[in-house]
Amino acid sequence: MKYNVIFMAAAVATRTSMAPTNSVTLAIPTKTMFDEGVPTDQPVVGDYTGALRPQIHFSPPTEFMNDPNGMFVDVNGTYHLYYQYNPTATVAGNQHWGHATSTDLYHWVNQKIAIFATEDSQIFSGSCVIDTNNTSGFFPGQDNGVVAIYTLNTATAQTQEIAWSVDGGYTFEKYEGNPVLALDPPSSQFRDPKVVRYDDHWVMVLAYAQEFAIGIFTSPDLKSWTHASNFSHHGLLGLQYECPNLVEMPVEGGDPMWVMAISINPGAPLGGSITEYFPGEFNGTHFTAIDAAARLTDFSKDNYAGQFFYGIPPTEEQIYIGWASNWEYSQAVPTGQLEGWRSSMTVPRRTHIANVTRVGINMMDMPYNIEAVLDAPLATNSSLGNGTVFVDYSSLNSGAIWFQVNVTGLPNNTATPSRQGTLNFTFSASSTRESVSGGFYFGGDNPFWMNRGDIYGFGNTDPFFTDKFSVGNPINANGTFTLDGIIDRSILEAFIDNGRSVGTMTFFPQGMLDTMVLRTNGLNDGVEVSVAVWGLKSAWAEEANDEGVVEGNVTMSSNNPTMDRRHAKLY
Repeated sequence: MKYNVIFMAAAVATRTSMAPTNSVTLAIPTKTMFDEGVPTDQPVVGDYTGALRPQIHFSPPTEFMNDPNGMFVDVNGTYHLYYQYNPTATVAGNQHWGHATSTDLYHWVNQKIAIFATEDSQIFSGSCVIDTNNTSGFFPGQDNGVVAIYTLNTATAQTQEIAWSVDGGYTFEKYEGNPVLALDPPSSQFRDPKVVRYDDHWVMVLAYAQEFAIGIFTSPDLKSWTHASNFSHHGLLGLQYECPNLVEMPVEGGDPMWVMAISINPGAPLGGSITEYFPGEFNGTHFTAIDAAARLTDFSKDNYAGQFFYGIPPTEEQIYIGWASNWEYSQAVPTGQLEGWRSSMTVPRRTHIANVTRVGINMMDMPYNIEAVLDAPLATNSSLGNGTVFVDYSSLNSGAIWFQVNVTGLPNNTATPSRQGTLNFTFSASSTRESVSGGFYFGGDNPFWMNRGDIYGFGNTDPFFTDKFSVGNPINANGTFTLDGIIDRSILEAFIDNGRSVGTMTFFPQGMLDTMVLRTNGLNDGVEVSVAVWGLKSAWAEEANDEGVVEGNVTMSSNNPTMDRRHAKLY
């Protein structure tokens, strides 16, 4: 009977252009709920100086954050990040859309809450588009109107709503004809719309969560939606599908390719939540995967519900940001009790498709424009060979580092003697002897590993805070290996071989990490190794006032956001 429910949606979607039919009984609240103590006319202020607070990653000013939402880049090059936000507690619930903007994806300006929850409902995940041709009719005389599409979650149903913004995405008006998409009978598992433009129409993908199906809908105007097809029961199912994405991205040596990304929770191979993706073809109504393989965006546990920015041409690398947490422990990590906030995002990642050794078609993820936060180099060695690099970065105020290792001249698998050797790195706290570590074995099946088991601030008694992660990463055919890593107080991200394998790992030490050791050992003769380590500047310190508090965009005029001192600082 699963498919009866799914296909019934097609008929309902076709006739539900302004409001649900009379046969659908939904509690549609009209009164906006403003939480006591939460500002409605200015951003929430935040203290970003905590010992666990990442300095180049986005995190909320206070309280709890989860999925990135509505990400788009406007015609002025400003990136807009919305996010699931509970401004009243450090656990999920009471979900609003928080909002921040940036021109480089590292220096963020906190904006006021963009879309507020309503009485007896929550604003769940969704997306934003720029209605350049005013297909919606909301924007006469404009070519930059922004439409948000999101799930309204009530106690009895999940429906899809839209809101529109004439000021570039800073303030929104909810559409009087909401919901624009609802199921008959109502469903509490129908959510997370992601909308893109395809030729002459809009396309929405969203999850029939516990039916393991992604519905594909089309619309001429963002108001009336028609069911076109389903992408069902692909890859790892977990216990439900969430947060689908459909994006077209460049391919090395070929034409752009479409990718369907689906987040699953719970049910990840390592437990909890994770995102998988499917390269394939899309014709405007139907998506077809190139094969049956389930490809994961991450081999660790802390990258979920990621979203791609709307507004980037398919011939350019697409930009992706994920939620750097896992539902198994996101509401228990100690930043809530100690510093009054929970969860950060991954660094922004530029992505494309490549055909890699042994694996084949693969999405490649690398940090986007890390130069925006680069400080001085801390160590460089262009001929390390079998050796050690030691870095004391206790005087680095940000506590954030980017390191890069390039290895060349590795023998192929048939060489004599066989390929051998290891690369290992450790970041440690001199005050507590805690550490996080990782490494790579150049022989055998080439596993890369990361370990957070020697951190004492959280997780030692939590059965779900898995402490070790690994991935097989075959040596490139040309005998090279690269490792790029970012460590930022309480998060480590590793990018192997230009992003063919990526690991995202959070950790919560009692002491500040301040020492790095990187060693290579047992490498074959003729193998060359170069290492570089840079300090990273704190993006949040540049936004803080004299008391260390980030106020955000406190003087923004919704009619003219360019007349804002915080905006002017970046733009």
